[in-house]
Amino acid sequence: MMKKMVVAAAVLTSLLAVTGCSSNQAIKTTDGRTIITSGKPQVDSDTGLVSYENAQTGKTEQINRDQITNMSELNN
Repeated sequence: MMKKMVVAAAVLTSLLAVTGCSSNQAIKTTDGRTIITSGKPQVDSDTGLVSYENAQTGKTEQINRDQITNMSELNN
């Protein structure tokens, strides 16, 4: 019984951790646009590009880091 409770607690903790990492972000650009992403954008420090999944289209897109003024997490 104790082993089942430990396993259940571990599964619940894992699910909460995954849910916390997948919150949407708002990217504000230098030209005044706001892009809503599905999940957290990935920054490539070698190229300066930020890759993200556009929440409206579902497509993976990229934007140059220099074109971003702010990135913030949204309360889903």
